[in-house]
Amino acid sequence: MPDKFSGPSESQPLVESPASPPEPGLAEAMSTFSLVSRSPVLPLAEEEMEEVARQAAHIVASVASVILGKDEVIRACVVALLAGGHLLIEDFPGVGKTLLAKSLARSIDCRFARIQFTPDLLPSDVTGVSVFNQQSGEFEFRPGPIFANIVLADEVNRASPKTQSSLLECMEERQATVDNITHQIEPPFMVIATQNPIEYEGTYPLPEAQLDRFMMRLSLGYPSPEVEETIIQEQTSRDPLAELKPVVTGTKVLTMTQAVTRVRVAPALRRYVVALVAATREQREIYLGASPRAGIALTRAAKALALLRGRDFVVPKDIKDLAVQVLAHRLVLSPDAKVHGLSAEGVVSRLLETVPVPQTGG
Repeated sequence: MPDKFSGPSESQPLVESPASPPEPGLAEAMSTFSLVSRSPVLPLAEEEMEEVARQAAHIVASVASVILGKDEVIRACVVALLAGGHLLIEDFPGVGKTLLAKSLARSIDCRFARIQFTPDLLPSDVTGVSVFNQQSGEFEFRPGPIFANIVLADEVNRASPKTQSSLLECMEERQATVDNITHQIEPPFMVIATQNPIEYEGTYPLPEAQLDRFMMRLSLGYPSPEVEETIIQEQTSRDPLAELKPVVTGTKVLTMTQAVTRVRVAPALRRYVVALVAATREQREIYLGASPRAGIALTRAAKALALLRGRDFVVPKDIKDLAVQVLAHRLVLSPDAKVHGLSAEGVVSRLLETVPVPQTGG
């Protein structure tokens, strides 16, 4: 996998209002996506793989122009996007969590919405509300920000559990039920949530059921001194985010997502994923292991990563490179493990060394 991505900077205006109509061609792409999902899986042509890798490189390069020195984290964000998953970005204040999410959204020409989670936020503020129209004499549904293509849920753990739970149906089933009426959320759809691992006073930690909805949990970490100096110079002289323009369209993202579903996974690798997930349920340090949903998420993410690396088949390295990011946040450690300072990331890393790896992945 190349260390750097580069690509053209053709751009179109970013539409940030969740109520704006879809771009031309997006409805047709959604219809095609529905048909493709029911049809037999066709092998990917060389040209298709190259095109997906090229477009993904454009997105990574675009975000990397704002988030410096974090190419691996940015690449993981693109993997989650193409795999149809959601992201939880957890790190200390001021390292660029919100900036990363906004940079990814601005790099794609689709509808973007931001929700600032606060203790007084209501579920209807997320999903929308039915309003009585005096002229027509009927109730009309006014969609909330969750009906955008990319939704930034900033500081998600500061809202009440009732409001947090309003995301569950939307994230898993791509729909929202308001007043007993189900409204579909148009693809592509991705929730990027941020939270701080400190300052728990006045917050509501996400329950395991909701953490399981996120495909990956990522952490930016502090930059190197050299990169931090560049960040200070750029952020104090201009606004890199304001200069960012879309490099791909929502229609193109849907096409790339369709291509990911056609990446092949050998039976031996499916068994390897099952073995990894099952091993998390057998460790004495783990009170609650990974669910079958975790295995599905790991396989989908590995397929997206394989395609970004120019292959139409998954190899064991694709799975191992993503296992910690996909599995760790789904595990609940036992009290004894916490006392001894063990981390979920450390347990998953140890399992990657002990669970036998298949000899062939293609």
